[in-house]
Amino acid sequence: MRMLSFTCILIFSLLTTLSPPLIQATSFNQTLPHPDPEAVALQVERRILASTVSKAQQSCGTGNPIDDCWKCDPNWSNNRQRLAECGIGFGQAAAGGKGGQIYVVTDSSDHDVANPTPGTLRHAVIQTEPLWIIFSANMQIKLKHELIVNSHKTIDGRGANIYITGGGCITLQYVSNVIIHNIHVYNCVPTGNTNIRSSPTHVGERGKSDGDGITIFGSRNIWIDHCALSHCTDGLIDVTMGSTAITISNNYFSHHDEVMLMGHDDHYMPDKGMQVTIAFNHFGQGLIQRMPRCRHGYFHVVNNDFTEWKMYAIGGSASPTINSQGNRYMAPSDPSAKEVTKRVDTEEGDWAGWNWRTDGDVLENGAYFVPSGQGLSNQYVKAASVEPKSAAMIDQLTSTAGVLGGPRDNGDRISYGGGTTTGASSSGGSSGGEDFFGMIFGNAAPPSTTNSSNIFLSILIILVVYITTSDGALLSLPLLLL
Repeated sequence: MRMLSFTCILIFSLLTTLSPPLIQATSFNQTLPHPDPEAVALQVERRILASTVSKAQQSCGTGNPIDDCWKCDPNWSNNRQRLAECGIGFGQAAAGGKGGQIYVVTDSSDHDVANPTPGTLRHAVIQTEPLWIIFSANMQIKLKHELIVNSHKTIDGRGANIYITGGGCITLQYVSNVIIHNIHVYNCVPTGNTNIRSSPTHVGERGKSDGDGITIFGSRNIWIDHCALSHCTDGLIDVTMGSTAITISNNYFSHHDEVMLMGHDDHYMPDKGMQVTIAFNHFGQGLIQRMPRCRHGYFHVVNNDFTEWKMYAIGGSASPTINSQGNRYMAPSDPSAKEVTKRVDTEEGDWAGWNWRTDGDVLENGAYFVPSGQGLSNQYVKAASVEPKSAAMIDQLTSTAGVLGGPRDNGDRISYGGGTTTGASSSGGSSGGEDFFGMIFGNAAPPSTTNSSNIFLSILIILVVYITTSDGALLSLPLLLL
């Protein structure tokens, strides 16, 4: 008992001296999910219906409520932040950098991850104030290590062809209000075991990354829209550790095995609050599984086009709720892979009560969806319900999935091993410093690196060694850190 008390006191002392990015972890894990996820799903259906009706009244309308919200304005580039008002679903409150200044990335390099060069994407995303980040020209940004994005940021690639590849790639950890729009992400590989700056005042040592395209870890109010993702070492998009209030829309996924993971593991209870909308995406050539693979939370999968899988499309464990509406599922020719759904490592007696629903889906080439739980009932969420838009409109609703204004997918530069330079063009470096119509051109150098994080890490390592030699008390450490 005395040993345990000493351990708790020591951990508490360490927590009171943590740097701000680590302190944020406790607050985001306490984020409450939406109390009525069915109401959010119903709102999405109504937005789709309203956009489809208004399509006949405006020449630019597509029926896609996200695109119609901003693309119908011919002068959208003069009001880029209008995009923040166009989200749907659980991530619709993601404000990104709305209200902040425009930061123009003028330098495609990533030379120093501990002291990023002003004018680079890395320098932009670590700032603490809200920023709407755009690009001065077409760029390939080959990252040396994972790109750690701070809260209240929009990465807006409209008007340029932006390719992000290399080490990492994009990490959203214990942050909120981030929008990533119109970016190619491909050939991301594991890197790490180095110091990386995550804010103007904090540099910390990072372990080895998994090589995900986009990692969403303990974060909320996140929107990923109109991106093309392929060929990463681990997942294309991974959402874990209590993340919630997320929309993944209008993206083009291709050439990958484990596409999207939703949930840390079957025993991580904070993921019960995970709520994700997956809408208008194209799941294309060369995909195998996990579109997505879900744990615990609520997942609204609506009006997506699943054109290829090798094993299954949607999977899950630990009793997630899956609400599949108005999707098109095209089964592969393999007769053993016709099922859309897969309950992972679970016996039927255990998953029979899981709430998996199919509503208005079109199942082609022998595809079949196995519902369960409330999904077996015709009465499921039918009161005041709006019928999901027919999957017959999938071609129209997903016609612009992927990156706008260039190749929709990453087919022009597909390779393994960390990135290519085919067709890339990038601007040179810029000293910055000019303020032009509210646009920031990177005029402030980050402060010098401090060794406070290294001191903390050394103390923590000593603590872990001490605890593991004291009757296996290590299990108390993650509980205290949450």
